[in-house]
Amino acid sequence: MDSEEYSESDSSYEDISDESDSDEDTLDAARNWCKIDQENLLPPPPRFPFSGNPGLNTRMDGSSPIEFFCIFFDDDIVGYIASETNRYAEDFIEKNDLTPSSRVQKWKDVDSSEIRVFLGIIILQGIVQKPFQKWYWSQRPLLSTPYLKQLMSEKRFSIIMKFLHFTNNETIEFETHPQPGLRKIYKVYDAINRKFKSSYVPERDVSVDESLLLYKGRLGCKQYLPKKRARFGIKFYQLCESSSGYIWNRLIYTGKDMPLWNESPKYKSTTNIVMTLLEDLLDKGYCVTLDNFYTSPELAELLLSHRTDVYGTLRPNRIGVPEEIKKETLKKGDIVGFQKGKICDKKRKKTHGKSERIVSKKPQAIIDYNLTMGGVDKADQCLSYYPTVRNQQKKYYLKIFRQILNQSVWNSFVLYKKNGGTMSHLDFRLQLVEELAKIYGESKHSSQNTTSSDRLTGRQFPSHIQPTQKKKAPTKICIVCSQKFNEKGQRVRKESRYQCAQCNVTLCVTPCFEKYHTVENF
Repeated sequence: MDSEEYSESDSSYEDISDESDSDEDTLDAARNWCKIDQENLLPPPPRFPFSGNPGLNTRMDGSSPIEFFCIFFDDDIVGYIASETNRYAEDFIEKNDLTPSSRVQKWKDVDSSEIRVFLGIIILQGIVQKPFQKWYWSQRPLLSTPYLKQLMSEKRFSIIMKFLHFTNNETIEFETHPQPGLRKIYKVYDAINRKFKSSYVPERDVSVDESLLLYKGRLGCKQYLPKKRARFGIKFYQLCESSSGYIWNRLIYTGKDMPLWNESPKYKSTTNIVMTLLEDLLDKGYCVTLDNFYTSPELAELLLSHRTDVYGTLRPNRIGVPEEIKKETLKKGDIVGFQKGKICDKKRKKTHGKSERIVSKKPQAIIDYNLTMGGVDKADQCLSYYPTVRNQQKKYYLKIFRQILNQSVWNSFVLYKKNGGTMSHLDFRLQLVEELAKIYGESKHSSQNTTSSDRLTGRQFPSHIQPTQKKKAPTKICIVCSQKFNEKGQRVRKESRYQCAQCNVTLCVTPCFEKYHTVENF
């Protein structure tokens, strides 16, 4: 452990950092620490023997991206999402007094294939990023994404997103729920988290850190971390493999209802977070790297009792830190260390600026820390390149689901590389979208192409829109004019009395009728 800060932490703003920051050390703890002679260093204590068996637990017959993705989003999970989405849509239609013209009245049940195409569109939106979701279906050549139109219409995508659901609201029991704060997304979150752990055994070195998902809506467990780019949001505690960034386990902070390991009442909250994430890896010789939010003598001793090594930066005011190390005044390049059994606490003065340089040897513990701490940061960085989460998403559980989807794609890619794959992260995502569309959206493509062909080659004639009881000469918005934008960037709203009865769209007689039936991508 090192009492200087070698990694930034947002922990000082946490609600749960109650166990730190007491200057009172017990006499027993102080007597057990002994100072290290930096001139005559003894060999470091040996690591515990590693008994893990790193690698994939799932047999892979092929090497295509979709096979690795389906390890996590398998038939059971996708089918469950489809059934709960249909249930929620039916309940919504039944309980609400909808007008005949409401788009919800046109709802049709989704199946597993359509959900997979829907997921592919979300993944593609993370690659081809646009500020507004409707721009993906824009008719303007500057903004158009024709491939998405082949997969699904804007109206269909929007209505599926509106009703996307992951639990039966009628059966939720708040008092007995394992994590009430996540009740809207818990089943999917928990199922995929279990698959993250069961599908792969991590290598010896792992790291624990927090990740923040931007969210500014109303939510009791929303966190404020001013050092993070997002600042406000939903906090994930994650355990990742240090070398690859594979997300092996995670917890979402929801306050006091956050599920922790069985012995949690005995220990402080940050200790419990680490032990909960590591629970299935204890007593196997793993080595975990932590920042100063989690590291404490209490946690180090507990991990060592479970045959688990630890590197971590340490705040000098943690309970159990020897008084001598707090009072030491160091010059540039100086190092002071204390040892308690296998626990070693070192303090080092950094050198900054262009003043006279002092040649000093960096302690091996610091080198090892820097080599193994970046697992969570690597995962977060790679996820940020192709974000599936949209800032406009208001429902917290849809935000979390989009993040779970992105994490699943990332883990799929890591497993693909572990299995000998050669594609880059971007190419992996692109091929995954293509495979989802080809395998699960093929029947829809053929029907859409037929419709497009009829529109361009059929015999169409303009006719008046049929009168209604309220209007003798009704008008509707022209579909061609509505794709144009005025000087303020607002969509043009122009109405017409004419329609193409065969295509069932409203059009101005000239020039929109001709344009609609002659332009291919419309």
